[in-house]
Amino acid sequence: MTHPRAVVQAACARYGEQTVIDWCVALLTEEISGADAFGPDLPKLVALTGQENPGGWSRPVDPVNYYWVRVWAARVLMYAWSDEAVEALRMVADDPAWRVREHVARITAQRELGELVGLLLPMLEHELPRVRVAAVRAVGAGGEYEHAEAIEGLRDDPDQSVRAAVERALENLQTRLDRTLD
Repeated sequence: MTHPRAVVQAACARYGEQTVIDWCVALLTEEISGADAFGPDLPKLVALTGQENPGGWSRPVDPVNYYWVRVWAARVLMYAWSDEAVEALRMVADDPAWRVREHVARITAQRELGELVGLLLPMLEHELPRVRVAAVRAVGAGGEYEHAEAIEGLRDDPDQSVRAAVERALENLQTRLDRTLD
């Protein structure tokens, strides 16, 4: 299987980075619905996933799987970016699909999108450790002094990966903000 970065680079080379980003925004915000993504707009989805049959599902695709379109669109934004995508991420920060929210947090951390951090704080209480880790990293990368308290409470999280992410995030905050967090 080809790495998503290579798939995105190929799509950007063929269609242009801004076009690819525009498709992702349309898919995230459901301007292009899940049904359309697997129907008339399937060539866009194929370009973004690098797969002729994204998801490998039989046709017609069960609507329960339409959220994957938003997951794949968000994943692309890890490798192709425009600040115009921030509003779409804001719109899906509370998406019903945890995988979409996790990608919003990952992008927030990667791009240091402080304007989204407050929207991600509810994820700190998510049942899945990987979602909590993504939210903690987002706070560390883009948060402000007042966000430190929100992640401090996870120092005793039952999951080691969350506890480790908290320590790194607090160090990042302290370094980035150039102040102690006491």
